Amino acid sequence: MLSGILHYAHELLEGSINKGETVIDATCGNGNDTLFLSKIIGDSGHVLAFDIQNQAIINTKQLLDDHKCTNVTVIQDSHANIFNHVSANQEIGGAIFNLGYLPNSDKSVITKGESTLSAIHSILRHLKKNGLIVIVVYHGHQGGKQEKESLLEYLTSLNQKEFSVLKHEFINQKNNPPFVLAIQKR
Repeated sequence: MLSGILHYAHELLEGSINKGETVIDATCGNGNDTLFLSKIIGDSGHVLAFDIQNQAIINTKQLLDDHKCTNVTVIQDSHANIFNHVSANQEIGGAIFNLGYLPNSDKSVITKGESTLSAIHSILRHLKKNGLIVIVVYHGHQGGKQEKESLLEYLTSLNQKEFSVLKHEFINQKNNPPFVLAIQKR
């Protein structure tokens, strides 16, 4: 059975993240990925959840409070600044990005290629061996095509001896369907 894009992204992470690890939700939005990561890593792990929008921070904190999650730090900052919030030798067990904009909000506030690539580059340096960064690419909005193209150009250039990169997409859907990119550190 073919699952939806976000479900597939979660399946990938669930198979690669261990209890007790530090993981990153680089675009916490409404908190669904943050909650998912929190459950995977358990009480001994830690999630760092980032977003630039105050409404995303409020939404995520509310969802986490509703589920009594205490292993998450929610940070209102750009994902480009992730490593201003962790130690230089911190190992990252995995990360997720949902690119685009916060649903039901200001559609002019979007993720951008430059900050996304900066965040990915930083995480890759600290990602554990066989760890994954999973990116759900929503690109059917103003600026989405440019971010998608810069992301694909960067990921295509990664050394295949150091990283494996997967693209998972539906090919018979209209209107710029989202797709998943997964980067595994070898």
